[in-house]
Amino acid sequence: MKLTKNFNLSEFNCKCGCEMPAELKVNALELAGNLQVLRDYLKVPIHINSAYRCLAHNRAIGSNDSSQHPLAKAGDITADGYLPCDVYETISFLIKNGDMAEGGLGGYKTFTHYDVRGTKARWNG
Repeated sequence: MKLTKNFNLSEFNCKCGCEMPAELKVNALELAGNLQVLRDYLKVPIHINSAYRCLAHNRAIGSNDSSQHPLAKAGDITADGYLPCDVYETISFLIKNGDMAEGGLGGYKTFTHYDVRGTKARWNG
C-alpha cells in the first residue's frame, strides 16, 4: 500500500513480522507525509531502519513503553549521502520553517529519530 509518492506501508511495519494494527495506519500515513517532505527537500532516498514496533519487539530491543514507535508515529532513518547530524539539522530547519510537523528529534551516531508526537522533544543518543 502506497502512503506517499516514495513510501510504502511495508517500510513502516514492525521488523518482527507482525501486522500493524489498522487503527495505527493513520499515524504511519502522517509520519510518511512528513518524511516525504524531507525526501523532497534533500532530493535523495530516505531509508527507514525502524518505524512501527509492536510492544513485544519494542521491549525486546530495549526501548521503553513510552516510545512513539508502538504508536506508529516514529521513524529511525538515514538519508543517502548525509550524516545523521545533517539529517537532524535539516529536520530541525524544516520544523522551524513549518514544513514538517513538530515532534521528537533524536540524534544518534548511525541514524536520526523523528516522530510526530505533536510536541517538541530533542535529545542525542
